[in-house]
Amino acid sequence: MNRRRFLQHAAAGLAVGPFIRVRPRRQPYRTALIGTGWWGMNILRTALASGTVRVAGLCDVDARHLDQAATEIEQLTGDRPSVYADYDELLAAESVDIAIIATPDHWHALPTLAALEAGAHVYLEKPISHTVDEGKAMLSRARNTGRIVQVGTHRRVSPHNISAREFVKAGHAGRIGMVRSFVHYGGGAGQIIPDASVPEYLDWDRWCGPAPFRPFNPSIHPRGFRQYLDFANGQLGDWGIHWLDQILWIMDEEPFPRTISSAGGRHIRTDGSDAPDTQIATFSFENFTATWEHRRYAANRAEHASIGCYFYGTLGTLHLGWLDGWTFYPSNDRDPIVHEDPVLDQPDSQNIRALWDDFTESIASGQHPACDIEYGYRATNMCLVAMIALKTGRTLNWDLTQETIIGDSEASAMLRRPYRSPWVYPEP
Repeated sequence: MNRRRFLQHAAAGLAVGPFIRVRPRRQPYRTALIGTGWWGMNILRTALASGTVRVAGLCDVDARHLDQAATEIEQLTGDRPSVYADYDELLAAESVDIAIIATPDHWHALPTLAALEAGAHVYLEKPISHTVDEGKAMLSRARNTGRIVQVGTHRRVSPHNISAREFVKAGHAGRIGMVRSFVHYGGGAGQIIPDASVPEYLDWDRWCGPAPFRPFNPSIHPRGFRQYLDFANGQLGDWGIHWLDQILWIMDEEPFPRTISSAGGRHIRTDGSDAPDTQIATFSFENFTATWEHRRYAANRAEHASIGCYFYGTLGTLHLGWLDGWTFYPSNDRDPIVHEDPVLDQPDSQNIRALWDDFTESIASGQHPACDIEYGYRATNMCLVAMIALKTGRTLNWDLTQETIIGDSEASAMLRRPYRSPWVYPEP
């Protein structure tokens, strides 16, 4: 995507609001959920509540999750959906209009590509991929098939995030020279949880899939996988994508930073995971500098906020948060502080409802959605390249045209990784 087209899409996103009228459809979209855990079911419940879908099938390698999900859907709808352990079997057996992908991160690429090839539109959880070249293949396939892919960066449709963007775009904070994004959560050193026998309800080999195989550990599944780099990219790949996406969306001057550097490591935690417990990344754009930082310890009351972004402008500083909305602190102490509370859906204080409405409206209209895969691709890549910078210990230069790392063969090789047989790494 060239710079002009990126800016046009970003500007169009300003008009996307949280209360979108979905065009009527005579028949509900036949929908499959791939990944039936906590967050996947949050999405599917919201989709059902919208009245726009009928559940055609469920897929998971965890039979316990699969059975619980099927039972709940039967209770909600009166129909028990078909269940599958293999998404290829589901897509072959069920003619689906929509596939929801809510698997662990290392399993985002292959089901998405298969669903697109099967003709389905995709609601894809963030980050879109585990490696950069996976995302490149996914974006290419989405465009070639003409299917809509909505990424779960729902803050783009959150009311207080939209109004914060409008505030900044209107110039009320002045010219922004720096943005600091962060998540600082508590915790200590943690404890080592020993490997265990694979539960009888879990196909662990398929759960590992294209990633390196390792013994089963209860700290990985369920919900702990993001702190293991074989399967995800730590706090940056989890929380970071939300806030880096907000920076790209609100600043929208360039589609990607020119240089990326990162420092950090495992300074405190001594549990069995391997993702950094401390990390700082710096992203140099042409007209501003952005940073990301996280720590997984030392939560405290000494700092004003534990999550969000600070936009530093010539007229003041705007903190864009989550549960606390946004607040603007003017440089002139005589001017009043401006604040807006958040409007969030439950459970889990999210805005899936608005994002799902936008998704189905996009399917009906054929227009790109608010959280189109191209936006998800760029925000994901910021996280992934920063992780490469951390691993190499070098500042990386990014080619905006070729979408690759310049002049560093070792770092460039990390844009992809070998897949474990029989899975095959996707090509654009």
